[in-house]
Amino acid sequence: MDAVLHALSDESRRTMLETLRRGHATVGELAQRLPIARPGVSRHLRVLREAGLVEVRHEAQWRVYSLRPEPLAEVDAWLGHYRSLWEQRLDALHTEVTRGKRNYRRTTT
Repeated sequence: MDAVLHALSDESRRTMLETLRRGHATVGELAQRLPIARPGVSRHLRVLREAGLVEVRHEAQWRVYSLRPEPLAEVDAWLGHYRSLWEQRLDALHTEVTRGKRNYRRTTT
């Protein structure tokens, strides 16, 4: 999971993943979405590949990349523990805000 989190830490790599979320893409198509040179795109793709977030297949002279969502599911499961903590706190905040509105209406009428 450390490699996945490292890969997700870079904005360019997140942009690539967002592009691949919509469907497969070649290196050139990914490079068009980023303000970096093609060698930089290739280095980012290598990080994503090593983290297991993308897979590559060859079609004629092109390398076509696609998203592998399984590593993201692992991160989502890990974050789920923290998500439930925040949901409890946000529910408590919502209760207090509602209570405050109700008390405000009582005192102003």
